[in-house]
Amino acid sequence: MSPLDWAVLVASLAFITAYGVWRGRGSRGLDGYLLAGRDLRWPTIALSIMATQASAITFLSTPGQAYADGMRFVQFYFGLPVAMVILCVTAVPLYHRLKVFTAYEFLERRFDLKTRTLAAALFLVQRGLACGLTIYAPSLILSVLLGWNIHWTNILTGVLVVLYTASGGARAVGHTQFQQFLIMMGGLAVAFVTILLALPAGVSLTDALHVAGKLGRLNAVSFSFDLQDRYNFWSGLVGGCFLALSYFGTDQSQVGRYLTGQTVAQSRLGLLFNGLAKVPMQFVILFLGAMVFVFYQFVMPPLFFNPHEVRRLESGPRAPEWHALEAEHGAAFREKSRRAQELVTAARSGDAAALAAAARALDQAQRHSAAVRAQAVELMRANDAGAETNDTNYVFLTFVLRHLPAGI
Repeated sequence: MSPLDWAVLVASLAFITAYGVWRGRGSRGLDGYLLAGRDLRWPTIALSIMATQASAITFLSTPGQAYADGMRFVQFYFGLPVAMVILCVTAVPLYHRLKVFTAYEFLERRFDLKTRTLAAALFLVQRGLACGLTIYAPSLILSVLLGWNIHWTNILTGVLVVLYTASGGARAVGHTQFQQFLIMMGGLAVAFVTILLALPAGVSLTDALHVAGKLGRLNAVSFSFDLQDRYNFWSGLVGGCFLALSYFGTDQSQVGRYLTGQTVAQSRLGLLFNGLAKVPMQFVILFLGAMVFVFYQFVMPPLFFNPHEVRRLESGPRAPEWHALEAEHGAAFREKSRRAQELVTAARSGDAAALAAAARALDQAQRHSAAVRAQAVELMRANDAGAETNDTNYVFLTFVLRHLPAGI
């Protein structure tokens, strides 16, 4: 990393931690600590809810998923707006009227202490595991950037988070998540601009869309009713709705956000904004992943994106086999890049027959490239049965490290 990168990293970590402690000052009693005095307005509530979901996992994994599988994952969120409307009518006024501090306090009033204890215990276990993954994602970035041990990086990240959340309570969490959300969205915007500027001369955004579409990376919506298809309109609408109802209606990590609202109306507005903005936000993040895929049709990607696994192979007895596959990967990439250029030319010509032929040739080149990559994955498994062969979390990280300017 450059000195500028170090300065940005240290300054941002210090600022977020100090800002959280400062914003949480004066929190007294349960009402101030858990619910920020119930005086937050809907923009802070909405962005805090969105930032709770949009962790570094979203930042890393979602573009990588679009790179590997296209944009169909966006359908997972189609039931979210419906769930937000239902909760605004039912849960929000109920929680506000009862003046509860947590969703589980309601269970004790409605049933008994044993029910509340069971629900709270389940929440703490599940949320603890989820937070572990949420902390692991930025720790993964730092460990790759700095070469640090992942375990110590996890501890450092966790300590910083605990520092401002434990000292500042809900107010600190709400305001710092707003800052982190702006950083993530700003980073995605810069990455998108970088991709557009880095495309070869003569390849426009429209051309990039042609390439992404012909290679199946713009498959955002499917109305087919197929029980074997994990992501389609119907699974997202029905399954996504029930999942969102459980998550936003009973999970304290979300309920606690909208209980901080000044009024029922402020809490409702925060939830509704989340329901309206979440689908477009996920669409944009997945679209960025599709553009990263297009970028790597013209700029050669690594054969495998996880640098740790690559280093293990290169230092082992199977290094010659790996280098042979890298050479084959390079040849496959050059063929694929040439076919992508031909597709762009055919799309501009308006010749439907030429466009169809170019699309078939590009698809065949893509299949060959994927086959070489599959051989590399098999080689990794042969070298180490416990090797991590899913590298989607490293796709966007690799792009950021190699192609974004210093300091970004």
